[in-house]
Amino acid sequence: MKKDNSDLTHFNHDGAPRMVDVTDKPITARLAVARGFVLVGPEAMAVLEDKENAKGDPIVTSELAGIMGAKQTSRLIPLCHPLPIDGVDIETHIDTQHNRICFIASVKTSGRTGVEMEALIAVSIACLTFYDMLKAVDKKMTISSIELLEKSGGASGDFKRDSRQ
Repeated sequence: MKKDNSDLTHFNHDGAPRMVDVTDKPITARLAVARGFVLVGPEAMAVLEDKENAKGDPIVTSELAGIMGAKQTSRLIPLCHPLPIDGVDIETHIDTQHNRICFIASVKTSGRTGVEMEALIAVSIACLTFYDMLKAVDKKMTISSIELLEKSGGASGDFKRDSRQ
């Protein structure tokens, strides 16, 4: 017996996966901002402060990887539309008080669908790259709290996460 999938946008009436048809949606300016953290130990924090990592600068490499990741989102998430990305910016904050690195990705497009997944992928890839760059120093690093902070544009309206750290 087939399940009724009439309310599910990524499945057709037979229950098979499909990419949503956005042909009739208007092209609008879209923005999404996401954030993620890498919790590090004192050894990794010391390497960052001394700028003495054998693999090179983990911050610069992670920011570049995040940008590249955003551009590959439709290849990684099965039903995401390939989008013309107009801009990607990755901000990095080193929080010595809490022994963590914060990556914030902002992604923009003018299109028929949003860039939330692109921002989340950018942050995820930046965090994973940071881990890779310092894993020889600290294998106990933890990637945490990858989340959408805000989005604008589109029929579903704007979203802004309540402020918190």
